[in-house]
Amino acid sequence: MSSRTAASRPRLGFLGTGWIGRHRLQALQQDGTAEVALLCDSDPASLDAAAALAPGARTVPDPADLPAGLALDGLVIATPSALHAAQARAALEAGLAVFCQKPLARSASETRAVIEAARRADRRLGVDLCYRHTAAARAVARQVRSGALGEVYAIDLVFHNAYGPDKAWFRDPALSGGGCLIDLGTHLVDLALWVMDFPAADEASARLYAQGRRLGPAPDEVEDHALAQFTLAPGTSVRLACSWNLSAGRDAVIEAHFHGTRGSARLANVDGSFYDFVAERCHGTRAERLAEPPDDWGGRAAVRWARAVAAGGRFDDEAWQALRVAELLDQLYGRHGRP
Repeated sequence: MSSRTAASRPRLGFLGTGWIGRHRLQALQQDGTAEVALLCDSDPASLDAAAALAPGARTVPDPADLPAGLALDGLVIATPSALHAAQARAALEAGLAVFCQKPLARSASETRAVIEAARRADRRLGVDLCYRHTAAARAVARQVRSGALGEVYAIDLVFHNAYGPDKAWFRDPALSGGGCLIDLGTHLVDLALWVMDFPAADEASARLYAQGRRLGPAPDEVEDHALAQFTLAPGTSVRLACSWNLSAGRDAVIEAHFHGTRGSARLANVDGSFYDFVAERCHGTRAERLAEPPDDWGGRAAVRWARAVAAGGRFDDEAWQALRVAELLDQLYGRHGRP
């Protein structure tokens, strides 16, 4: 792969065209910011489905067969987690901007290496931490950052998924980096840090379970239920719960509650939806609606990245936020400093 100078419509490649890759492809197509020039996936059905959305794009069934000299400006990566770091570094070192599905890597050390590669190449690196781009999350953030809630002293975060991943690699810790905590908890940790403007975090601990059994350190299986807690400077207590295959009575329970000395603000999904969210400001027994559906938020992070690539695509320090999330997850998993 090789890069070229970004024009008004950057040429993008897609590495991984499963459901999430195709969704981001559609968002970029609808925005019109970029041209989809290359599609790559080893699954023929996924590749055919993506080709139907971008009929002018070149298709390649195997990443190993990607030809040299491709005139691309950026690469969208939506492959299994174990591949993210190496694929992102290779693209960045070839001079391409990168937009990668979360997690950017399986650990903080891998994450740091990718961000350093982006900094050295001076190329834009985006990570699909998409929930911060919902209207509901933005409304909650405004309440917190404006001081309307007073001092935020406690945060409760929940993401229970009544289903589990349908790909085998999710349940191999060597390939996934962990279970529901890195899969779902990544979004929750990012929401807490982003809303609070990335304060220092400490006192992090977690209890991990697999089918009701508590897991010990460095387990050879992934967790399907996690209960965690940590503290954000100067003293905000955070509790986090997430799970796969929980008997939740609905498809999903997704919530983030920020409790302050002058009131609370919360984000919550509607009727078990993975896509519809409301935000409310709470005063005692009363709740004031701040945001509600419809809100087409899923592709906003990708579109934002593509527009930055169109504007030149240089490195942005915001990429380091992904490292802050990864470092906290490493603490929760008890793998301090380990690759």
